[in-house]
Amino acid sequence: MISLLNAIKSSAATIAATLVMTALVMSPGSEILAADYKLTGENTTIGFVGTKKEGSHAGGFKQVSGTFSAPDDLTKGKITVTIVMDSVWSDDEKLTGHLKAPDFFEVKRYPEAKFVSTAIAKTAEGYTVTGDLTLHGKTNSITFPAQIKSTGSGVELTSKFNLPRSQWGITYGAGKIDENVQMSLAVKAK
Repeated sequence: MISLLNAIKSSAATIAATLVMTALVMSPGSEILAADYKLTGENTTIGFVGTKKEGSHAGGFKQVSGTFSAPDDLTKGKITVTIVMDSVWSDDEKLTGHLKAPDFFEVKRYPEAKFVSTAIAKTAEGYTVTGDLTLHGKTNSITFPAQIKSTGSGVELTSKFNLPRSQWGITYGAGKIDENVQMSLAVKAK
């Protein structure tokens, strides 16, 4: 009888410890289940296509850094990305130089752009990511659609959306160069 009581006490203690650990893991704001993935220019691609009546130019940024905190529930995730604006490239060397100048990114005055997510929501097609984009000295909230998935060993995100450049004071060539810049994002972080 005494050994049965000791076994019950031992089992009760094990169950209580398991419940406490489960409560800690499942509690709101808990980071225990989150995996923080480092974002770099090697696993994160930020591209763009600018268009005008005569055609288009593609480009992107070579140097990015940040983190993607991805818990089991991706809607509780957080994305932070910093872009080195002087790392901009395009399909035309002369244009690349012009993009760094005051007409566009003004990289000497604004050496970095930054995105910090404020919400990730599940949709029928995937997710929407909302956050604050600081570019060219101005901060505006943006929302874009994304496909996000945890792969077991990492996280992947892809997205395509339009960004209205004048909201960040980039108005050079208005009427000749289209207002919306087509953005593309691809993350494969492990």
